[in-house]
Amino acid sequence: MVLKRTLIASCLMILTMVCLKYLSHGENTQLNRPFSTFPKQIGEWVGKEDHFDKRIYDVVGVDDSLLCSYTTSDGRQVHLYIGFYRSQREGDLIHSPKHCMPGAGWNIIQVSLEELIIPNHNPGRIKLIKLVLKKGAQRQVVLYWFQSRGRFISSEYMQKIYLVIDSIIKHRTDGSFVRLIAPVNNNDEEKTVKNLKDFAKLLIPILQEYIPS
Repeated sequence: MVLKRTLIASCLMILTMVCLKYLSHGENTQLNRPFSTFPKQIGEWVGKEDHFDKRIYDVVGVDDSLLCSYTTSDGRQVHLYIGFYRSQREGDLIHSPKHCMPGAGWNIIQVSLEELIIPNHNPGRIKLIKLVLKKGAQRQVVLYWFQSRGRFISSEYMQKIYLVIDSIIKHRTDGSFVRLIAPVNNNDEEKTVKNLKDFAKLLIPILQEYIPS
């Protein structure tokens, strides 16, 4: 089973790279607004911007990004990262946390999907990928998704498939990756997930002001 999944993933990667190399040309899709203007207060959440080391930005190859830690007065925390790529046909593909987080010493102990319902919003129902991470006695919950060319995508495989389809039909390979992380305090994973989803409900309408559809 593991070998089969590895072969499928390898074939998808090769197909994606070939299609992007020969089928997408002259792209210059821009953000609607730069992330430097992203609000540092979202509801009751107050943000403090941060930055990765330059070598990390060199590796991920983003064209614009935001790294910001949001907290509330009662001590809840969410670490937000957004990365935007104008084009993914030159080898700068969106990186999955499933590959990056273990390299930082975090073990993935659970992978699942979470449903997010956003009242009075289109789409009103979104699937998010959930990871539970552990390093020593510490645990974190990650929620992430791919927001690309008008779609909310909750699968690495479908992200690559849609990337190929849109490179052919729309001549676009721009895309965004959105990741939320929060520590599990008092061994209460359910509360951590709720906090992340509450933040995501406020975040997604704002994102659509920035990320091109």
